[in-house]
Amino acid sequence: MKSLAYSLIRDEAITTTEAKAKELRPMIEKLITKAKRGTLADRRLIASRVGHDTSAAKLIQLIAPQYSERNGGYTRIIKLPIRKNSAAKMALIEFVK
Repeated sequence: MKSLAYSLIRDEAITTTEAKAKELRPMIEKLITKAKRGTLADRRLIASRVGHDTSAAKLIQLIAPQYSERNGGYTRIIKLPIRKNSAAKMALIEFVK
């Protein structure tokens, strides 16, 4: 989950399996809510959950201020066609603009 969260913050949209996207969504939404508050404890928690200081800084400085007036629903999951080789259900998870 840590690497998926890092990739989502870095790229702002990733394609993954539907199950992983559904698992990632609550984690990212909680991190954005904490980034909106921006206290020192929240910054440290975000850095530990994401694992990279640069992506934590991007989340706090660039992504979270976009949602200052929004109470939730920061991400969206779009279902994609199944993967041909393994028949896994695929999904695109991205930040709502």
